[in-house]
Amino acid sequence: MSGPRSLTDHFLIAMPAMDDPNFVRSVTLVCQHDDDGAMGLVVNHEAEYTLGELLGQLGFQAHDPALAARPVLAGGPVQPERGFVLHDDPRDWHSTLRLGNGLAVTTSRDILEAVAKGEGPANLLVALGYAGWGAGQLEAELAANSWLTVPADPAVLFRTPLAGRWQAAARSLGVDIGHLADYSGRA
Repeated sequence: MSGPRSLTDHFLIAMPAMDDPNFVRSVTLVCQHDDDGAMGLVVNHEAEYTLGELLGQLGFQAHDPALAARPVLAGGPVQPERGFVLHDDPRDWHSTLRLGNGLAVTTSRDILEAVAKGEGPANLLVALGYAGWGAGQLEAELAANSWLTVPADPAVLFRTPLAGRWQAAARSLGVDIGHLADYSGRA
């Protein structure tokens, strides 16, 4: 990417003043970023489905009740019917994009079939939809101070509860986002 550095494998942390309902208090993992734009997954907003319900719609049955009860994420407003599995599994799944830190995003059914059988990645998040930015759009939002950025941390993704990811991602920058929220006037 010429010009600004790529934010692939970084978190975008929504500033408290963000009023777009798709991104309020969101943490978005940037999966691709180049001169043509950017694509990412919101990793802390729940969708309306559990993983068991989603697998059932695909004709699979989750054999682990705890796995079936896990929430599916609302990955962003673009193509909300399209599924993404964010994981750290090194196996060669079909249709996989490898990121840094051992992270990967897979869009093929083979990984979901393995998940249903209890043979999938140990660490995973399933999201419906994604966030997308056209050429220069994300850079303009960054210039307008809509986002904080920090390298992605797998611990925030896989070991931090959904409700704490926004604060945890900001803490990795040394920022108490709660103080910024107080300052901005947003609750």
